[in-house]
Amino acid sequence: MTDYPVNMAVKPDVKAFFDPATNTISYVVKDPASDAVAVIDSVMDIEYAAGRITYDNADEIIAYVQGNNLSVEWLIETHVHADHLSAAPYIQGKLGGKIGIGENIKIVQEVFGKVFNESTEFQRDGSQFDQLFKDGDSYQIGEMTVVTLHTPGHTPACMVHVMGDVAFVGDTLFMPDGGSARADFPGGDAAVLYDSIQKVLSLPDEMRLFMCHDYGPNGRNIEWETTVGAEKEHNIHVGRGHSRDDFIRFRTERDAQLAVPKLIIPSLQVNMRAGEVPTDKDGNPVLKVPVNAL
Repeated sequence: MTDYPVNMAVKPDVKAFFDPATNTISYVVKDPASDAVAVIDSVMDIEYAAGRITYDNADEIIAYVQGNNLSVEWLIETHVHADHLSAAPYIQGKLGGKIGIGENIKIVQEVFGKVFNESTEFQRDGSQFDQLFKDGDSYQIGEMTVVTLHTPGHTPACMVHVMGDVAFVGDTLFMPDGGSARADFPGGDAAVLYDSIQKVLSLPDEMRLFMCHDYGPNGRNIEWETTVGAEKEHNIHVGRGHSRDDFIRFRTERDAQLAVPKLIIPSLQVNMRAGEVPTDKDGNPVLKVPVNAL
């Protein structure tokens, strides 16, 4: 059983928003005792070939919040995503709230600051975010207490956010038939990811888990909610009968076969800046394409 404080009696309301272009699920999670909410892993739309950014997904979240008279207190990034761009600053500009991420964002910024040849003007101290979370930190959404679990392995900054009887796991886990995310990005590690997953699976079996991505394995419909108990019993990578050594061997071999995510170049540049698009010396939005660097 987990050493983290968990209050299963608190049952927040969760509204999911699925983006088919990136297979990302964003969430609005509401404190059951107030109108306070957090937005988890929002998506900014990009037509990469045309260099065009739009906000249809974010506007859908904004309309939902405004239509239900909700109050955004937090905009949470579970990690620095490599497959979609965050809309957190856009939503913040419309609805307020503080943008939060794990404190190891500083490691990600240092690594990719070099990859993208960023100048010294790019701060590598996480100061683009309003809050940096450590393992075991807590914060409030209205009257609901949230606890953060540091779950590195996919990326160094991955965090799981536990809110009452729900937990938002980012890419630490997929649905049971999807297994787990890759661990071959800079700072990733299959052994560390296995240990992080065990931390999540130490939560109560009845804890509801919400995924950041789903790809509909074997043609099934897209899903994003499961439980700790279901993952422990049925997860194809870490469930019953799968050892740590088995996981490390499989994950390492599998990751060597995976292609680079198609949006990794714009995603990392934007997301390590808390969702802000970088600009050139004249203030124009611009994205770099490093050659032979990723």
